Amino acid sequence: MVDISREDFCDSSIRFNNDATGEYAVSKYHAGIVEAKMDVIAEEVPIALVYNGISHAVMLATPQDLEDFALGFSLSEGILDTPSDLYGMDIVQQPQGVELHLDVATQCFQRLKEKRRNMTGRTGCGLCGSESLEQALRFPAIVLSRKTKKIAGSVINLAFANIRQQQKLQALTGATHASAWVNLQGDIVLIREDVGRHNALDKLIGAMARKSKFEPDLGENGFVLTTSRASYEMVQKTASAGINMLVAISAPTGLAIKVAEQCHLTLVGFARENSYVVYSHPENIMS
Repeated sequence: MVDISREDFCDSSIRFNNDATGEYAVSKYHAGIVEAKMDVIAEEVPIALVYNGISHAVMLATPQDLEDFALGFSLSEGILDTPSDLYGMDIVQQPQGVELHLDVATQCFQRLKEKRRNMTGRTGCGLCGSESLEQALRFPAIVLSRKTKKIAGSVINLAFANIRQQQKLQALTGATHASAWVNLQGDIVLIREDVGRHNALDKLIGAMARKSKFEPDLGENGFVLTTSRASYEMVQKTASAGINMLVAISAPTGLAIKVAEQCHLTLVGFARENSYVVYSHPENIMS
């Protein structure tokens, strides 16, 4: 048996500067040459979401666009029913990360407290808090309209070409995902980035919810483009936001396809230059 002293354990006193990026000293090896340099790295910071004084979840995320993240997460996770259920929010910087203090409507808070009671004493996977298989998967509460506007295939190709030049964090660090709202012409209207693909989508949903106050039909005039794979959660969040189409640069999962088919969401994967694969509701795409 190896004798491990307390000094052999990692120092747990990490402190965060709460910026989206930081500079770190690295050693670059290339063709047998070693170069000491400073590199720009994406930061990953604990973000605590606190509802009416009670902490609900801690996410690891890039600490930017936090107002959008808080609203989008709360909507896509079913904590809030509408953006108006969020009365106010304070961002509290801590040495160990960031706390987002949200003041929410009473009925939403009561529902959240009931969910927390169900989670008490349970451990395990990401579906904790479920008492049965029926509860384990949270399907979108709405069925999307079948009368969605059709998207031309050329628009998907154009959006794929356009998103790269707008991924500023990715260009700096090479470590972030992006979710973008694309209009019917293939223009990137809104884009949010994060080290986590779900976080990037939540930030986009929050940004769209804020913008929809001035453009009520925003969600009907385009689609979401993500630089990640299309998992069940990505489909669920997109559909819950009332968005009819999700285009992913990588592959979907089988469950994502099943959920997309059920709630009338058009799911596209492997979006590349001049090519893509349609997994559900191809009638909404014009070749």
